[in-house]
Amino acid sequence: MTGKAYLVGSGPGGLGLLTMRAREVIDAADVVLYDQLPGEEILATLPVHAERIDCGKYGGSHTLEQHEIEALMVAKVREGKTVVRLKGGDPFLFGRGGEEIEVLREHGIPVEVVPGVTSAIAVPELVGIPVTHRRYASEVTFITGHEDPTKPESALDWEVLARLKGTLVILMGVKNLPAITAALAAHGKDPATPVAVIERGLRPDQRVTVGTIADIAGKARAAGVRPPAVIVIGGVVELYDGEGLAG
Repeated sequence: MTGKAYLVGSGPGGLGLLTMRAREVIDAADVVLYDQLPGEEILATLPVHAERIDCGKYGGSHTLEQHEIEALMVAKVREGKTVVRLKGGDPFLFGRGGEEIEVLREHGIPVEVVPGVTSAIAVPELVGIPVTHRRYASEVTFITGHEDPTKPESALDWEVLARLKGTLVILMGVKNLPAITAALAAHGKDPATPVAVIERGLRPDQRVTVGTIADIAGKARAAGVRPPAVIVIGGVVELYDGEGLAG
């Protein structure tokens, strides 16, 4: 076996924040397994010589289930191919990269991880929201808005999260935004706490919806907010002035 697998983070969107190492690995790939999160600009540059396999989720329907993706990666590497699993953001931040590397190691597959710029930090900062700020937040907590539905119970402690004085950044939380804000309020989070929902960060159709714990779910519903989006909760949202900082 001379093949190898790469778990590649594509960054938050657009070629400008794709790392040089990621570009190098993608261009050398024989097989690229991708979803829609890297964005059209990056997906348009996938090498023409490579076999391209769509692993995305559309309208709640998966083109491939996770175990099928993992099995394909193993099979293609065993054929001697260079296989890239291309992910949005960073592969180890709610990207299932940890699960994939476990499977690859179990099968003796050589694997390299290529870190990516995470959307959890880059998307807020490029609309002018720093996730930490000496005046507003000395800590930041990243949480998933969509846990494994097979878990017997949630791993998120809403009582603890509601007490935190820093910034909460939530990925994959659009569908569950009403439940998330309700849980925080029920456990004592100030209903006036500012919230920003940033859709399709760094893309031409990027949009920001702002509100508070008390009203953001209604505002998001009225605006027709759709994933992918990054949700930021905390005083740092007050720094958003309606203008983006991306060039």
